[in-house]
Amino acid sequence: MYAKELNERSPMRLFEQSIHGGLGPGNIGVVVARKGVGKTAFLVGVALDDLMRGRRVLHVALEQPVEKVREHYDEIFTDLARTAHLEDIATARLEMERHRNIHTYVNHTFSVERLREAVGFLRAHVHFEPIAAIIIEGYPFESASPAELEALREMAREQKAELWMSAVTHRDAPRNERGIPEPVARVEGAVSVIVSMAHDGKAVHVRLLKDHENPDVSELSIALDPTTMLLKQE
Repeated sequence: MYAKELNERSPMRLFEQSIHGGLGPGNIGVVVARKGVGKTAFLVGVALDDLMRGRRVLHVALEQPVEKVREHYDEIFTDLARTAHLEDIATARLEMERHRNIHTYVNHTFSVERLREAVGFLRAHVHFEPIAAIIIEGYPFESASPAELEALREMAREQKAELWMSAVTHRDAPRNERGIPEPVARVEGAVSVIVSMAHDGKAVHVRLLKDHENPDVSELSIALDPTTMLLKQE
């Protein structure tokens, strides 16, 4: 199987159809789950879907070093290539790495302004453009303000990039009337798509909680395989 065919068969196509064509440039999507459920794997899956189509992705990690983020990509890409019997794995891996850039901001050094500066540097000096997706992993939603989320959304809009983020929730976290848990519920207005993940012992089921402003949210039929950490159709 070739990369193009792999993309056409990807569960991400089903996911995009469920949210009426996808997240869309200039919008924020958040995947919410308890610790250890697979938020990183979901985000890497989103990124790989773009990377396998030759699109550029900026991955921003706030809690992990660059080497650890690379390991996540290598593990999931290797499982994807093996499971899909991907032709010319070496070329596909090289293309993935060429179109991906990883930045880390540990010890609470992240800010919207610093991210803007990083994007500007990549465009001006590395010719890393256009950016199709920005992934922010480990964002502190507990202390986030609606204004900061709006600033991130404005930055994504300027770059014409989708912005995907992860948020940690807890078993007894309060939820709003739409079933969206804290800490994301209080900044929901700045977020276009919200996805939750929960493990039932056999698979990690993916559920759509918010789909832009659509009142009727679709039922998803995709899950995360806990062994390979790949998205799959149920």
